[in-house]
Amino acid sequence: MSDKRLVYLDNNATTQVAPEVVEAMLPCLTKHWGNPSSAYDLANAPARMIETARSQVALLIGTEPRNIIFTGCGTESNNTAIQSALYCNPTKRHVITTAVEHSANIKLCHQLEKRGYEVTFLPVDLDGGIDLCDLQAAIRPDTGIVSIMWANNETGVLFPVEELAAICRSHGVLFHTDAVQAAGKLPIDVQKLGVDFLSLSAHKLRAPKGIGLLYVKPNTPFQPYIIGGGQERGQRGGTENVANIVAFGKAAELALEHIDEENTRVRSLRNKLEQGILQTIRGSVRNGGGEPRLPNTTNIGFDGVEAEAILLLLDREGICASSGSACTTGSIEPSHVLQAMGVPLLRSKGSLRFSFGLDNTEADVNRVLEKLPAIVARLRDASPEALSQAEERLANTG
Repeated sequence: MSDKRLVYLDNNATTQVAPEVVEAMLPCLTKHWGNPSSAYDLANAPARMIETARSQVALLIGTEPRNIIFTGCGTESNNTAIQSALYCNPTKRHVITTAVEHSANIKLCHQLEKRGYEVTFLPVDLDGGIDLCDLQAAIRPDTGIVSIMWANNETGVLFPVEELAAICRSHGVLFHTDAVQAAGKLPIDVQKLGVDFLSLSAHKLRAPKGIGLLYVKPNTPFQPYIIGGGQERGQRGGTENVANIVAFGKAAELALEHIDEENTRVRSLRNKLEQGILQTIRGSVRNGGGEPRLPNTTNIGFDGVEAEAILLLLDREGICASSGSACTTGSIEPSHVLQAMGVPLLRSKGSLRFSFGLDNTEADVNRVLEKLPAIVARLRDASPEALSQAEERLANTG
């Protein structure tokens, strides 16, 4: 690996913990280490710190603190929302989601099918978008919940959550959105969105891994997923992870402060990298529509090469990117998101995701644009016919 500065462009997988967040956590690990559910004075400070954090994350999404349940991660939040809706409505045996959801939803829905539920996986178009009419047509009298992500973690493509929630509301169906990738990049107002459940994960917001939240709309029937000692007002059992909860609160505060920067400076860095790649590397194509999408994310396919080979050589240069969700890394199957979009197999196997964060600079973009063209050319030269064969096959498949 080069001794130059690490270029980290995989912020959709996780983010570096902000120094301010580390500073906020430390007292929870040293001075205020008591169990917040205990009755003595040592417990009072951590209990207050949890409620301060609850107010901070509530402000991030435009709700009251009482509507926030702290969880262990975004996956737990998603599972909790879906399974709660089905538990509270036992006659509802139908679930609607999309074919491009995070594995937290896809795999849960496959498990539900094994338990006798019916699941409709809504399709997406070539740009990764969803047709509202498909949702209208899919809703049935026995639909228990609709769960559709706000922002796709691989392509950055945004779904019209407000309109989707309105359709569900008109049919009397609960609606959940996985907003893990949207937080800190897009303004969130759950009142305006009209959702019944919303999931977030702190490690996408410059906080540690192992803490998430679930927003539950007031008066929505709810069944805890983790049963225990009555923590979180009886809505999620288990001793509170005080340090990480406090970290989440501070990260939410910082995210609100920097959201304009995400949508200006970070977006411009993303655009510069994307345009530079498409202009300088023959046989490179952006996967997913131009807008609306997250300001920090681009997904680009490179014809005639394998993504894993590109990533290996980038890593040797001190550049981190990914071939899709970190939760599916190691899978020999091509991205289910790109497959659902109809991206040709050869291109999907050669696709990379670059996702920016607040710590990235123009120098990072220049470094990638300096190293990536030579890496792709080197890999194509290793198999002289690879690119021409790929282009011919792609032409034949459209």
